Amino acid sequence: MKLIIMRHGEAGWHSIDQMRELTEAGRFACGRVASDIASSRWRPELIWCSTLTRAQQTASIVGEVINVPVIERPFLTPDDDPGECLDALLTEDNLPHTLMIISHMPLVGSLSTLLVDGHRRGIPFMTSQAVVLDLPIVGPGCGDLKAQFLA
Repeated sequence: MKLIIMRHGEAGWHSIDQMRELTEAGRFACGRVASDIASSRWRPELIWCSTLTRAQQTASIVGEVINVPVIERPFLTPDDDPGECLDALLTEDNLPHTLMIISHMPLVGSLSTLLVDGHRRGIPFMTSQAVVLDLPIVGPGCGDLKAQFLA
């Protein structure tokens, strides 16, 4: 399985956290990263995204550029346990060969390090940054970082 993990685009601070919306710069950066992913060999077949507005907006932009469906998942908000996402990856039926997850810090950092290094300390992600992980077996420490996309 290939897993693309992306942090949402830059969001403004004009509302409560759950409703923060992307800035124009955030929308542009998401579109640029989506175009780079679309022209790469790691095109996702499905996107899972957080239930928060800025991740939904990012997923909408990426999904439109790449032409893939988006599904909101409740365990992808900023402070969720990356183990919940790992459990879903292990138990979900009919996962595509390449799945994309769009979420927030610190979850994207802790999920990435859990899958690559086997711990949850987390690496930093810039807004609109995406990484591609190769997971021959889905589990802690089983992934290899294959590519990175930056706005």
